[in-house]
Amino acid sequence: MFPEQLIKPENVLCNARARGKKHCLEILSELLAQSSPDIANEEIFSRLIERERLGSTSLGRGVAFPHCRVSGATQSAGALIRLSESVDFDSGDGDPVDLVFGLMVPETVDKSHLDDINWITSCLDDEALRSSLRDANNSRALYENFIAGFRRLAAESGESQLGQFGNIYHRVLKNRKSL
Repeated sequence: MFPEQLIKPENVLCNARARGKKHCLEILSELLAQSSPDIANEEIFSRLIERERLGSTSLGRGVAFPHCRVSGATQSAGALIRLSESVDFDSGDGDPVDLVFGLMVPETVDKSHLDDINWITSCLDDEALRSSLRDANNSRALYENFIAGFRRLAAESGESQLGQFGNIYHRVLKNRKSL
């Protein structure tokens, strides 16, 4: 999935204030619900909490990736939050979290959804992308920095590491340049 299909500007919030992990997941569920108005944010919140009980979704280095399956979702939908103050997310490295990328996927997950998950975690592991997200001072800049970082990583990683997704994405990029 192309980043613009996965996350929309209205699903990004910069300088959010969360009292803790649970409150952060509440905010995230509200953002994710905007992608699928037929799904109540309470349902998404419940699913995020269920997933978090299985183990922390913190990736370390101040980043968390809460994700869940939601009945009624027809495609992957993402949301991004940069917190004004870090919160404890039960991280393996002990670092509090200030960057949170949430993802909801359909109840039945296929290869494309797994590809979305793998690609997002790869992007969030990139130090330059994390730094640019932390440098954003408003939601629009946060969104634009995420999209720009995604494109940069896709171009740098080459088709062999991105598989079919990367092949398609690189073809689209080449076609846009030739137009």
